[in-house]
Amino acid sequence: MQKIVSAPKIMMGKPVISGTRITVELILEKLAAGETPQQILEAYPRFSDEGIKAALAFAAQALRYDVVYPTIEKTSYGINSVIC
Repeated sequence: MQKIVSAPKIMMGKPVISGTRITVELILEKLAAGETPQQILEAYPRFSDEGIKAALAFAAQALRYDVVYPTIEKTSYGINSVIC
């Protein structure tokens, strides 16, 4: 299985799929924009389905460590408040 690595001299330290310069961020953005895994694989021939799974697993694990998810909500007085 491909793994996620980070090195200061590769893509400014952003997490990438090992052996590539494809960032986890790029994979997530493409999936969020509606691209299919197949379309991503066609655009990056050196990439594999395992890389997409590794990126998703990395993102899930990174979010698991965050405890507070603040949101901004408009009150009945029209004032924005941060809810934690």
